[in-house]
Amino acid sequence: MSGERIASLAIVGRPNVGKSTLFNRLAGKPLAMVDDRPGVTRDRREARGRLGDLDLRLVDTAGYEDKETGIEVRMRQQTEIALAEADVCLFLIDGREGVTALDQRFGELLRRASKPVILLVNKAEGRQGEDGVIEAWNLGLGEPIPISAAHGEGMGDLYQAVRAALGEAGIDDGPTPESDEEEGAPLRIAVAGRPNVGKSTLINALIGQERLITGPEAGLTRDAIAVDWLWDGQRVRLHDTAGLRKRGKVDDRLERMSAADTLRAIKFAEIVLLLVDAEHPLEKQDLNIADRVESEGRGLIVLVTKWDLVADKAAKLAELREKFERLLPQVRGAPLIPVSSLTGFGLDKIMPTVIALHKNWSVKVKTRDLNDWLAEMVARHPPPAVDGKRIRPKYMAQTKARPPTFVLMASRAGKLPDSYKRYLVNGLREAFELPGVPIRLIVKAGKNPYADKG
Repeated sequence: MSGERIASLAIVGRPNVGKSTLFNRLAGKPLAMVDDRPGVTRDRREARGRLGDLDLRLVDTAGYEDKETGIEVRMRQQTEIALAEADVCLFLIDGREGVTALDQRFGELLRRASKPVILLVNKAEGRQGEDGVIEAWNLGLGEPIPISAAHGEGMGDLYQAVRAALGEAGIDDGPTPESDEEEGAPLRIAVAGRPNVGKSTLINALIGQERLITGPEAGLTRDAIAVDWLWDGQRVRLHDTAGLRKRGKVDDRLERMSAADTLRAIKFAEIVLLLVDAEHPLEKQDLNIADRVESEGRGLIVLVTKWDLVADKAAKLAELREKFERLLPQVRGAPLIPVSSLTGFGLDKIMPTVIALHKNWSVKVKTRDLNDWLAEMVARHPPPAVDGKRIRPKYMAQTKARPPTFVLMASRAGKLPDSYKRYLVNGLREAFELPGVPIRLIVKAGKNPYADKG
């Protein structure tokens, strides 16, 4: 039955009890980063998951800590929002460590909540977690369920408990809503840039809520967090990513995992918003990220953040446009928008620009128009002769879109200079109005009918 609401499960507990491991198991893939260090998860991450025949919306949360200052306060606020929005809470404790004082304080909070709570004792494989299971009864949250998120043990008991809790919450476990494919997949946008450039702040400003943790500390975001949003009737999935530093400066395993997650988000996005700091714009790492976006064939929009701090705005914008076109000719014409998440300046221009760029990124050019254009380009500037012999372009066709990819058939294709390929690519971009769109041009030689004959 289409449109029925899917049940939401929030996975909660203190740091390093295995919440992200359980989240990944229920999601069926390694979406959340897992490490032995506590506090890896900071923002709440959401995904669709499945337990038996139950389709679920899973929410992974930051480890709950009762500190009153610092980033832990913002992490706890995100966890409390997840608790408020969930239908059922899965409360994890570590069976090997037993019930801690922090578990007890969190248990008191959950007992006061008007939500079904399922108490899970993780890392209980073999006999190692038996004492933890016995201790867990003292939390007053009903019968504890021993599981091993890492090894998949106890999933049958968890399934029965979730079904019962959904019934208690008055949620039907019948037909599930339509999938992304049936509804039409959302437009995927990755938000990338160097650390502390304002990526999470921008997303919060766009969607109008404090969905992601922000602050002056660099490197707050670790996972690439997906945020679903509806803009003017268009389903959008925004991917907040970890800031990318120069590879030589990355010596921490967690940061390497974050960087890999960011690069994966760029690879599977359709459009990438590259944020650059107005006070330190277009540094080498910004250009490296832009080049990576182009090499992956994604549409690129450059957002110059913290624009409210710029004094001479007109001169600064002209300088940035000239520098960007000069240093990254392969994405010539990519939109460059000054924005301020603090004042809201320029935010209204982002999504119309995204939609226009996405349309160009998906364009299909008629073969006849392509070949009329090719004849004009060759007449205006023929390919140079190599070794005294002419290279003759014959015809061109578009083989795919997203990004637009063209095949040029030519004699002596392997000898066509890169400068002439750039001439054709720039001509395609100008003639068919494809500013900022990565264009692929493949040059092939036609088969020689006499090549295989003796």
